[in-house]
Amino acid sequence: MNSEFTVAVHSLVYLASRPDRMATSDAIACNVNTHPSRIRKVMSLLRKKGYIATKEGIGGGYQLGCEPEEATLADIYRATSIGSIKPSWCSGNEQGECMIACRMAAVMDDIFSDTEHKMLQHLESMTIRDVLVRIWTTEKQP
Repeated sequence: MNSEFTVAVHSLVYLASRPDRMATSDAIACNVNTHPSRIRKVMSLLRKKGYIATKEGIGGGYQLGCEPEEATLADIYRATSIGSIKPSWCSGNEQGECMIACRMAAVMDDIFSDTEHKMLQHLESMTIRDVLVRIWTTEKQP
C-alpha cells in the first residue's frame, strides 16, 4: 500500500474537523507533516472524485466536498491507491522450464488481488466521520 492513502485520510479528517473553514496546502501539510506539493498532488486526486472543493485566491484553499459520513475509507483507497498492495516486482520466470517459476507471478497476482478485495470490504465499513470520532475519543497515551 502506498502512503497516499494515509495522507488522503489524514487530510480529509483534518478538513472534516473544520467544516466552516478553508485550509491551504501549507496548513494541511503542517498538520500531516509532509510537503505542501505532496498535499496538492493527493488533493488533486480527491478533487477529481468530489471529496474536496477548492477555491483559488485570497482566503482560498481546500474544504471537504462531501459529508464525512458518506466518504468510506474504501472510496479513498480506490481514489488514491488501488492496485498498490501488489509489489512492483514479482519472482518467477514465465519463460523458464520450472513449473514453479513459470506460474509464480500469476498465483501471486491472484493472492494480492484477493487480499486487496478483502481489505476493501473491511474499509467499506469505515468513513471519514468514523476516523474523526476515533480521534476525538482516543485518549492520548503518555
